[in-house]
Amino acid sequence: MRQYFERFFAEFEYSEKDTTVLLNAFDKICACDAARIPFEQAYATYAADCNCDWGALIRQTQEAGKLVGVHNFTTDLLLFIMLSKRLRELYAEHGIDLAIWHDSMLDLKYKLEECRVVYDICGTFVAGWFPGFFNLTRFALGRLQFELWDLDRDYQKGEISLAKGTKAINMHIPRSGQPLSPALYEDAFARAKAFYKEQCPGTLVPFVCHSWLLFPEQAEFLHEKSNVRKFMSEFDLMEWSYNNGEDLWRLFDTMEQHPDRLPADTSLRRAYAEHLKKGGRVGFGFGILFR
Repeated sequence: MRQYFERFFAEFEYSEKDTTVLLNAFDKICACDAARIPFEQAYATYAADCNCDWGALIRQTQEAGKLVGVHNFTTDLLLFIMLSKRLRELYAEHGIDLAIWHDSMLDLKYKLEECRVVYDICGTFVAGWFPGFFNLTRFALGRLQFELWDLDRDYQKGEISLAKGTKAINMHIPRSGQPLSPALYEDAFARAKAFYKEQCPGTLVPFVCHSWLLFPEQAEFLHEKSNVRKFMSEFDLMEWSYNNGEDLWRLFDTMEQHPDRLPADTSLRRAYAEHLKKGGRVGFGFGILFR
């Protein structure tokens, strides 16, 4: 398995520092039978059933990592990198393009980079997010990530009428370093329409999104030419609400929430920080669009 890790880090261009930290952690686990055996069991459990009990699997390997002093965040990332070996085989067995496996596994690196800037730890603090990729229900298709979604309400606007339970394509916007530009997200929509053509066969395909990026009050303080405002404008907003700022880390790379201590090194960050300094609130939106 260590050779697989080495090939994985090379293929996905992990930094030398991150590669060293992760391999050293894996070596610690392998050097102790009490830690190694639960990892091997976790791989066997997933290999037998990709719809396994993910909570139990994560807890099992975290406890193993603790035995040798490996942080939970690091252990979690090692677990999913290890399982990516079997996932690659599942893609082949299901006839899914391995380029999609590659793009989907890039999310492990995206989450490592978030963990490093937020907590200064080489790992991931969102282990509960990954199972959707590993049970073959979520896929990276271009700039965005998608999964099927049953509408939880009736939808009616103009000549479009959808009943509750209609299949839609739910999207996620990973922090990939790429801009959220119209060209990139339109390319992703086209890929998703082709990928899900059997489940969503109509000529007008519904896409839904639940994200802080759809918080409607952003239109009041973001530049009119910003990619976020353009993305928001694509949606018919069905629901929105304020929250307590739990998503601010996605934008500011910190769990800090005091506006005077938030980084302001980009136009988006500056706009948000000024909004918060003026007493503004943050939240999320849920919207639908059609292609």
